[in-house]
Amino acid sequence: MNERFDLAPELPSCSALRLGEEAPDFTARSTRGPVSLSDFRGRWLALFSHPADFTPVCTSEFVSIARAHDRFAALGCELMALSVDSLFSHLAWIRAIRDRFDVVVDFPIIEDPTLEIARAYGMVGPNAMDASAVRTTYFLDPDGILRASTCYPASVGRSVEEMLRLVAALQRVHDGSALAPEGWMPGSDLLAVPSHDVADVLAAPAGTDWFYTPIKDQA
Repeated sequence: MNERFDLAPELPSCSALRLGEEAPDFTARSTRGPVSLSDFRGRWLALFSHPADFTPVCTSEFVSIARAHDRFAALGCELMALSVDSLFSHLAWIRAIRDRFDVVVDFPIIEDPTLEIARAYGMVGPNAMDASAVRTTYFLDPDGILRASTCYPASVGRSVEEMLRLVAALQRVHDGSALAPEGWMPGSDLLAVPSHDVADVLAAPAGTDWFYTPIKDQA
Protein backbone atom coordinates (compact mmCIF):
# COMPACT_ATOMS: atom_id res chain seq x y z
CA MET A 1 0.00 0.00 0.00
CA ASN A 2 1.27 3.46 -0.88
CA GLU A 3 2.21 5.78 1.97
CA ARG A 4 0.08 8.89 2.44
CA PHE A 5 1.79 12.29 2.56
CA ASP A 6 0.84 14.75 5.28
CA LEU A 7 -0.54 17.65 3.24
CA ALA A 8 -0.99 19.96 6.22
CA PRO A 9 2.01 19.77 8.55
CA GLU A 10 2.69 22.58 10.98
CA LEU A 11 4.34 25.23 8.82
CA PRO A 12 6.42 28.25 9.76
CA SER A 13 5.61 31.68 8.41
CA CYS A 14 6.93 32.02 4.88
CA SER A 15 9.78 34.32 5.79
CA ALA A 16 11.20 36.24 8.73
CA LEU A 17 12.74 38.62 6.21
CA ARG A 18 10.78 41.46 4.67
CA LEU A 19 11.19 42.62 1.10
CA GLY A 20 13.77 45.38 1.00
CA GLU A 21 15.72 44.06 3.99
CA GLU A 22 19.35 42.95 3.85
CA ALA A 23 19.74 39.20 4.15
CA PRO A 24 21.84 38.13 7.16
CA ASP A 25 25.33 36.92 6.31
CA PHE A 26 26.51 33.44 7.22
CA THR A 27 29.40 31.08 6.58
CA ALA A 28 28.88 27.34 6.17
CA ARG A 29 30.32 24.18 4.67
CA SER A 30 29.03 23.32 1.22
CA THR A 31 29.53 20.88 -1.61
CA ARG A 32 31.77 23.52 -3.22
CA GLY A 33 33.82 24.21 -0.10
CA PRO A 34 33.32 26.85 2.61
CA VAL A 35 30.94 29.56 1.44
CA SER A 36 29.59 32.84 2.81
CA LEU A 37 26.56 34.77 1.65
CA SER A 38 28.79 37.82 1.24
CA ASP A 39 30.77 35.92 -1.41
CA PHE A 40 27.89 36.63 -3.78
CA ARG A 41 27.79 40.41 -3.36
CA GLY A 42 27.76 42.10 -6.74
CA ARG A 43 25.63 39.35 -8.29
CA TRP A 44 22.01 38.28 -8.12
CA LEU A 45 21.42 35.16 -6.04
CA ALA A 46 18.63 32.62 -5.67
CA LEU A 47 19.06 31.03 -2.23
CA PHE A 48 16.68 28.12 -1.77
CA SER A 49 16.01 25.57 0.94
CA HIS A 50 14.75 22.04 0.47
CA PRO A 51 13.20 19.68 3.04
CA ALA A 52 15.64 16.77 2.64
CA ASP A 53 18.09 15.01 0.36
CA PHE A 54 17.00 11.75 -1.31
CA THR A 55 13.33 12.76 -1.43
CA PRO A 56 11.28 12.62 -4.65
CA VAL A 57 10.09 16.22 -5.02
CA CYS A 58 13.45 17.69 -4.03
CA THR A 59 15.20 15.40 -6.50
CA SER A 60 12.89 16.54 -9.31
CA GLU A 61 13.65 20.17 -8.43
CA PHE A 62 17.42 19.75 -8.31
CA VAL A 63 17.50 17.88 -11.61
CA SER A 64 15.57 20.69 -13.32
CA ILE A 65 17.52 23.49 -11.63
CA ALA A 66 20.84 21.85 -12.51
CA ARG A 67 19.75 21.53 -16.13
CA ALA A 68 18.80 25.22 -16.15
CA HIS A 69 22.04 26.36 -14.47
CA ASP A 70 23.37 27.93 -17.69
CA ARG A 71 20.13 29.89 -18.09
CA PHE A 72 20.48 31.34 -14.61
CA ALA A 73 24.13 32.14 -15.37
CA ALA A 74 23.06 33.97 -18.54
CA LEU A 75 20.95 36.23 -16.30
CA GLY A 76 23.91 36.82 -14.00
CA CYS A 77 22.14 34.94 -11.21
CA GLU A 78 24.00 32.55 -8.92
CA LEU A 79 22.38 29.59 -7.18
CA MET A 80 22.84 28.25 -3.65
CA ALA A 81 20.83 25.55 -1.88
CA LEU A 82 20.43 24.71 1.80
CA SER A 83 19.08 21.91 3.96
CA VAL A 84 19.67 20.44 7.41
CA ASP A 85 21.25 17.33 5.90
CA SER A 86 24.98 16.78 6.41
CA LEU A 87 27.59 17.63 3.82
CA PHE A 88 28.20 13.92 3.26
CA SER A 89 24.50 13.38 2.58
CA HIS A 90 24.58 16.22 0.04
CA LEU A 91 27.61 14.69 -1.69
CA ALA A 92 26.03 11.23 -1.84
CA TRP A 93 22.80 12.71 -3.22
CA ILE A 94 24.67 14.64 -5.91
CA ARG A 95 26.37 11.40 -6.92
CA ALA A 96 23.03 9.58 -7.03
CA ILE A 97 21.47 12.35 -9.14
CA ARG A 98 24.36 12.20 -11.59
CA ASP A 99 24.15 8.43 -11.88
CA ARG A 100 20.34 8.35 -12.23
CA PHE A 101 19.67 11.47 -14.33
CA ASP A 102 23.02 12.18 -16.02
CA VAL A 103 23.16 15.75 -14.73
CA VAL A 104 25.73 17.34 -12.42
CA VAL A 105 24.61 19.64 -9.61
CA ASP A 106 27.51 22.10 -9.62
CA PHE A 107 26.07 24.92 -7.52
CA PRO A 108 26.80 24.82 -3.77
CA ILE A 109 24.52 22.99 -1.36
CA ILE A 110 25.21 24.09 2.20
CA GLU A 111 24.64 22.09 5.36
CA ASP A 112 22.68 23.56 8.26
CA PRO A 113 22.44 20.75 10.83
CA THR A 114 21.79 23.12 13.74
CA LEU A 115 19.06 25.06 11.86
CA GLU A 116 20.93 28.27 12.66
CA ILE A 117 20.65 29.63 9.12
CA ALA A 118 17.12 28.34 8.59
CA ARG A 119 15.92 30.04 11.77
CA ALA A 120 17.69 33.32 10.92
CA TYR A 121 15.84 33.37 7.59
CA GLY A 122 12.48 32.24 8.96
CA MET A 123 12.57 29.00 6.97
CA VAL A 124 11.49 27.10 10.09
CA GLY A 125 9.66 27.99 13.26
CA PRO A 126 11.65 28.99 16.36
CA ASN A 127 10.99 25.62 18.06
CA ALA A 128 11.35 23.39 14.99
CA MET A 129 13.62 20.38 15.22
CA ASP A 130 13.88 19.82 11.47
CA ALA A 131 13.10 21.54 8.16
CA SER A 132 10.91 18.82 6.69
CA ALA A 133 8.06 21.21 5.77
CA VAL A 134 10.10 23.95 4.15
CA ARG A 135 10.65 24.82 0.47
CA THR A 136 11.57 28.51 0.42
CA THR A 137 13.40 30.61 -2.18
CA TYR A 138 14.95 34.03 -1.58
CA PHE A 139 15.90 36.25 -4.51
CA LEU A 140 18.66 38.67 -3.49
CA ASP A 141 19.95 41.62 -5.51
CA PRO A 142 23.68 42.43 -5.91
CA ASP A 143 23.60 44.37 -2.62
CA GLY A 144 22.24 41.38 -0.71
CA ILE A 145 18.75 42.91 -0.42
CA LEU A 146 15.73 40.60 -0.51
CA ARG A 147 13.67 41.47 -3.59
CA ALA A 148 11.26 38.51 -3.69
CA SER A 149 10.58 35.24 -1.90
CA THR A 150 8.42 32.18 -2.47
CA CYS A 151 7.30 29.46 -0.07
CA TYR A 152 5.94 26.05 -1.05
CA PRO A 153 4.81 23.04 1.00
CA ALA A 154 6.95 19.93 0.94
CA SER A 155 4.39 18.19 -1.29
CA VAL A 156 4.66 20.67 -4.21
CA GLY A 157 7.80 21.46 -6.19
CA ARG A 158 8.92 24.87 -7.40
CA SER A 159 8.67 25.89 -11.06
CA VAL A 160 12.11 26.50 -12.53
CA GLU A 161 10.56 28.48 -15.38
CA GLU A 162 8.89 30.79 -12.87
CA MET A 163 12.17 31.20 -10.98
CA LEU A 164 13.85 32.29 -14.22
CA ARG A 165 10.97 34.61 -15.14
CA LEU A 166 11.00 36.20 -11.71
CA VAL A 167 14.75 36.84 -11.80
CA ALA A 168 14.44 38.47 -15.23
CA ALA A 169 11.49 40.60 -14.08
CA LEU A 170 13.24 41.72 -10.89
CA GLN A 171 16.31 42.72 -12.87
CA ARG A 172 14.26 44.63 -15.44
CA VAL A 173 12.39 46.75 -12.89
CA HIS A 174 15.29 47.10 -10.45
CA ASP A 175 16.12 50.67 -11.52
CA GLY A 176 12.52 51.80 -10.91
CA SER A 177 11.95 52.95 -14.50
CA ALA A 178 9.16 50.48 -15.30
CA LEU A 179 6.79 47.88 -13.85
CA ALA A 180 6.35 44.23 -14.87
CA PRO A 181 2.71 43.23 -15.44
CA GLU A 182 1.14 39.83 -14.80
CA GLY A 183 2.96 37.07 -16.64
CA TRP A 184 5.64 39.42 -17.98
CA MET A 185 8.30 37.76 -20.09
CA PRO A 186 11.53 39.35 -21.39
CA GLY A 187 10.84 41.36 -24.54
CA SER A 188 7.13 41.85 -23.87
CA ASP A 189 5.54 45.17 -22.93
CA LEU A 190 6.16 46.69 -19.53
CA LEU A 191 4.03 49.26 -17.71
CA ALA A 192 4.97 52.88 -17.16
CA VAL A 193 5.29 54.06 -13.57
CA PRO A 194 2.18 56.26 -13.06
CA SER A 195 2.60 59.83 -11.94
CA HIS A 196 1.89 60.74 -8.33
CA ASP A 197 1.23 64.37 -9.28
CA VAL A 198 -2.41 65.42 -9.60
CA ALA A 199 -1.49 68.04 -12.22
CA ASP A 200 -0.04 65.33 -14.47
CA VAL A 201 -3.09 63.15 -13.94
CA LEU A 202 -5.55 65.92 -14.81
CA ALA A 203 -3.48 66.98 -17.82
CA ALA A 204 -3.55 63.51 -19.36
CA PRO A 205 -5.45 63.42 -22.68
CA ALA A 206 -9.09 62.37 -22.49
CA GLY A 207 -9.64 58.72 -23.24
CA THR A 208 -6.26 57.63 -21.89
CA ASP A 209 -5.67 55.50 -18.83
CA TRP A 210 -3.05 57.57 -17.02
CA PHE A 211 -2.65 54.78 -14.46
CA TYR A 212 -2.14 52.01 -17.04
CA THR A 213 0.29 52.73 -19.87
CA PRO A 214 2.03 49.83 -21.64
CA ILE A 215 5.54 50.66 -22.86
CA LYS A 216 8.01 48.79 -25.03
CA ASP A 217 10.81 46.94 -23.30
CA GLN A 218 13.94 48.76 -24.44
CA ALA A 219 16.39 46.56 -22.52
